[in-house]
Amino acid sequence: MLTLEWESEGLQTVGIVVIICASLKLLHLLGLIDFSEDSVEDELEMATVRHRPEALELLEAQSKFTKKELQILYRGFKNECPSGVVNEETFKEIYSQFFPQGDSTTYAHFLFNAFDTDHNGAVSFEDFIKGLSILLRGTVQEKLNWAFNLYDINKDGYITKEEMLYIMKAIYDMMGKCTYPVLKEDAPRQHVETFFQKMDKNKDGVVTIDEFIESCQKDENIMRSMQLFENVI
Repeated sequence: MLTLEWESEGLQTVGIVVIICASLKLLHLLGLIDFSEDSVEDELEMATVRHRPEALELLEAQSKFTKKELQILYRGFKNECPSGVVNEETFKEIYSQFFPQGDSTTYAHFLFNAFDTDHNGAVSFEDFIKGLSILLRGTVQEKLNWAFNLYDINKDGYITKEEMLYIMKAIYDMMGKCTYPVLKEDAPRQHVETFFQKMDKNKDGVVTIDEFIESCQKDENIMRSMQLFENVI
């Protein structure tokens, strides 16, 4: 598991991106088990699962992955999700294995909604690849847009203190007491206040996408954290 450097300046973004990379790395490793290029391509072309993935060529054109990388990712995805799609309960079960020392239920819910872009209650391999392509191979602005969307729980284009507090509490709950042996009860709220002092430029009580991106791009810690996405696969 990755070691996280939870600095108050970078927690809001680093906490999301590093945790996501940790889970995706496991799927990558699963994909390397008994990997056969021909057999994986056959599965993609002749899929008998409930959801048939798009052709490799189309996914390659829509993402920033090569054909071989898509084959590896599909193997890992199919190992975890034989039906071809992931529902929210399965998503929560996968995350509970990553963070057994804490309660990852709420964070997994928020993360599931970020991947489920069409809000149909399921994450397909295509959904997974499109999100993963942004997180691992996208531009800094694309990655920050994705992070903003995760924070913007009701998708109204603004991050409120209540939304940020939900996310911060979910992260602390997931990491568990073992990670934070001296954690104060009001620590998540303190991080939210720090976040808004930094991001809410016009002090109107909400953070817009422009405020979020501008503040992140001026923060060296957050910009360095974006590099954590490189070379994961």
